[in-house]
Amino acid sequence: MEIDTVLVPVDGTDAAMNAVEYGVAIADRYEASVHALYLLGENAAKAIDDGSIDATAVADRGKNVMDGVRAVAGDVPIDHSSACGFSISRLSQHPGTVILDVAEMLDVGFVVVPRQPVTGDSEAVIEKAAEYVLAHASQPVLSV
Repeated sequence: MEIDTVLVPVDGTDAAMNAVEYGVAIADRYEASVHALYLLGENAAKAIDDGSIDATAVADRGKNVMDGVRAVAGDVPIDHSSACGFSISRLSQHPGTVILDVAEMLDVGFVVVPRQPVTGDSEAVIEKAAEYVLAHASQPVLSV
């Protein structure tokens, strides 16, 4: 199997950071890079849309999450992007569709998604995305 890029969606939760560890291990094994996709939650999407959140606060949180990803990655090459996991105007946009859209756009060879219990935690964006990604991904997926 040839893998150039491993996609790992992150949202700042412990489960997502655990998935990063697996993604880094796979990337290291295949001499690949990791692309960390930072997903913003529904509350953040609404706050951005109505202007009630400071863009600096959103950027700072994303930077903190990516600093954590880089700390886990060590020598494995990392790049990243951010996206809203939900859309106010597109009901079909949710974390699973965003993950698969990014996977296709970047032509990734492997996806690692955290499989989190549905908790209602406002920071847990990816909660049910694993099931969707497992059902619809065209690349191999590891759900942890």
